[in-house]
Amino acid sequence: MSDQSAFDTDVWTLTRFVMETGRQVKGSTGELTQLINSMLTAIKAISSAVRKAGLAHLQGMAGTVNVTGDDVKKLDVLSNDLVINMLQSSYGTCCMVSEENKDIVITPKEKRGKYVVCFDPLDGSSNIDCLASIGTIFAIYKRETEGEPTEKDALQRGNQIVCAGYALYGSATLVALSTGAGLNFFMLDPAIGEFILTERNVKIKPKGKIYSLNEGYAKYFHPSINEYLKHKKYPEDGSSPYGARYVGSMVSDVHRTIAYGGIFMYPANEKSPKGKLRLLYECNPIAFLIEQAGGLATTGTQRILDVQPETIHQRVPFVVGSTDDVTEYLSFVKKHQS
Repeated sequence: MSDQSAFDTDVWTLTRFVMETGRQVKGSTGELTQLINSMLTAIKAISSAVRKAGLAHLQGMAGTVNVTGDDVKKLDVLSNDLVINMLQSSYGTCCMVSEENKDIVITPKEKRGKYVVCFDPLDGSSNIDCLASIGTIFAIYKRETEGEPTEKDALQRGNQIVCAGYALYGSATLVALSTGAGLNFFMLDPAIGEFILTERNVKIKPKGKIYSLNEGYAKYFHPSINEYLKHKKYPEDGSSPYGARYVGSMVSDVHRTIAYGGIFMYPANEKSPKGKLRLLYECNPIAFLIEQAGGLATTGTQRILDVQPETIHQRVPFVVGSTDDVTEYLSFVKKHQS
């Protein structure tokens, strides 16, 4: 007979965790809980599609380019449809912003709720064909206006986020989630099809040993960035240099930064003077999670969560990670400003 002693009979699933934390909020209606659970269903479906992408011929280009100029892969299209359909069927959204859609996606009147969701359905999709890790990123806001939903509903600062998270489709499928009371990690158990709480109240180290950015663009960087990188590689005090890691899939690079400490950077450069990453559905959710873990997130001149969005696909420079590392980077920025 097989040994059942290792089987947890009081397991904390993500669904249970969200329900428990939702009940503790005064005046809670359960709408946010329902919305998050719908997002998780979409993530499970995307995870399944990612796992069998090669077998189901989901790799390769769909033959179009999305609104931000990236070539669209078949999995991108599938993931986008999954998230939109699941969120609309939750009866919790009034409108959505997706990386794949030029305009906001307005929920049909009969299915509308009080939340706005900004998401990147499949981040790092250029890595699909080489089987590197990819992810899904999302941020949920409460609607602040009445009447028909408009773009204005989505143009909220990141400090108004009520829930944010990312899914990482790596050697396992993981969800990092926060409702503003700390960061928690959940791992998908394929045997029961549920996300299980694996790490509660995750904290990032104050200082790491890794820097992460695409150094291929060094030619186009501001001198402050190249000076900072030189300082990391050739420390003047004789200490050990930092290691370099860069996957090119932001969820993967950010998750490693949270797990091991250090700094992740996608700064502005001559080719992308406003930065490359999008504020609403990449930078804001990740900045929210990094701050929940005790780290910092900045544009180089301003806290990410304080940036007032002007357009739904707005780009910003992005530097996040351990407090000491980001503060040190900012000292190099200030030095070059004076």
